[in-house]
Amino acid sequence: MATIFGAQRFIIQLRHITKASSSGLLCRRQFAGLANEANATKEARLLLAGPDASGIVASFSHLLFSRGCGIVDCTSESSEIDAKVDKRGQHSRRMFFQRILFDYSNVSVERDVIEVEINDLCVRFGMESQLSWGGDKRRRIAIFVSKYDHCLWELLLRQRAGELDCEIAMVISSHEKLRHVADTFDIPYHVFPITKDNKLEQEEKQISLIEQHNVDLLVLARYMQILSPSFCSRFQNQIINIHHSFLPAFRGGSPYHKAHERGVKLVGATAHYATTELDEGPIIEQDIMRVSHRDDVKDLVRKGRTLEKTCLTNAVKAHLDDRIITHRSKCIVFAE
Repeated sequence: MATIFGAQRFIIQLRHITKASSSGLLCRRQFAGLANEANATKEARLLLAGPDASGIVASFSHLLFSRGCGIVDCTSESSEIDAKVDKRGQHSRRMFFQRILFDYSNVSVERDVIEVEINDLCVRFGMESQLSWGGDKRRRIAIFVSKYDHCLWELLLRQRAGELDCEIAMVISSHEKLRHVADTFDIPYHVFPITKDNKLEQEEKQISLIEQHNVDLLVLARYMQILSPSFCSRFQNQIINIHHSFLPAFRGGSPYHKAHERGVKLVGATAHYATTELDEGPIIEQDIMRVSHRDDVKDLVRKGRTLEKTCLTNAVKAHLDDRIITHRSKCIVFAE
């Protein structure tokens, strides 16, 4: 009976919209607005990292529950990866990592109150936290490219398809070659030609542009310039790079030619956060594909680029979804 009455009220609302609207288009938009409002949820993501101890899960869960939040998903990891040195020598202690996705649609206090209470619990357990309130704003990313286009196309297409929850603010390049790709998606394309003499000056211009447009994440989509240590330090854990997994075995130019000469049996790709140490940052995502003596250099390049674009996109998505905790030199990446 309640269902019937609810349906009748919904029909009355729909009739009211139809009469008030002089066009069917307006009616459909208002109808969609009612449906979206009814189904809307507000989700936040909380990342925790610190020494393992009893009561962590219970304490944070109880805090959120007591404030009217509902836990949608909760994943945790505990492992002996942190070494500590004391008077008795070196020993390992267990570290705890957790990701909590919670619905705050019916929160009973201001968000600031929850932030303070989470911070108090972190102090109590000696933990670090990162809290992202969903619905505030979409993150903005800048894509850096040179002349290879496969990763750029993949990122733009995935974002347009709604698979990457972000806004692509701009494409930055050292060449004009890929402007037509950005134009296809109406994305601003900025060129900064770089030489040995103007490298630092051009980087300062890039940084100014990035900060001016409030960019949250930089994606090096086969950007063939080495970023300076000062640039990397300025955007710690905010720069994702992709490269083939031949490193360090086949450094320099023509890595696929060198790999073919050595008869490799695997090709792969690695996505990682860029740091001051070249290609040594915390690894986010990796993938491989088997190859054989039947594959020529073109086959290796084709298979490698397929891995590169998929691997990079998966790493960017993990970052946007707040599924990464960086601890020292490694990443803890929670599954989707």
